[in-house]
Amino acid sequence: MLDTHARKHVQPTFDKTADLLLKTGFSADVVTKIAFVIGSSAGLFIYLDQPIWAILVLWFSGFLDAVDGTMARKTKPSSWGTLLDINFDRLVEISVILGLAFRFPDSMWALLLLSVSIIVAMTVFLTVGALSEKQGTKSFYYQAGLGERTEGFLLFTLMIVFSPYLTVFTLLFIAMQIFTIFQRMTEAIRILG
Repeated sequence: MLDTHARKHVQPTFDKTADLLLKTGFSADVVTKIAFVIGSSAGLFIYLDQPIWAILVLWFSGFLDAVDGTMARKTKPSSWGTLLDINFDRLVEISVILGLAFRFPDSMWALLLLSVSIIVAMTVFLTVGALSEKQGTKSFYYQAGLGERTEGFLLFTLMIVFSPYLTVFTLLFIAMQIFTIFQRMTEAIRILG
């Protein structure tokens, strides 16, 4: 929801950063890879009980993830870049979930269910994007929903900071994912049905 509806308020910052990185010779794919390396370290920081570092690298990687897309649209987006971006985003999320699961094994069952909900939500999202004839500003049709990447990062942050309530925040995250799945399936029926 925030990625779709609040992006216009932060897009000027993404544009300026993208222009600066393009001028210094960076490509969108290189920034995607940097964002992945930085973001995937979040799980290690969680496991090592360094929550501030985990949150900083998570959000910085998210910022770079928004910038790399802006860079791609300012140059020439590639299918390979889109593939890297989508997969690296999921690997960063997996890193956070694994870090939490190994650090807090009592919540592992809820984190496993969260992983399943993310898989289902992304399957619907990517399938509708691939099958839809609608086009957006991205490489494929981007379905809006209650649970987009920014909402996920906000919930990951709550899960990291308030770890005594990890299971509660994880269940809230799962509920958000399930609602988003139903939102996107309802739209899919309209678009594809």
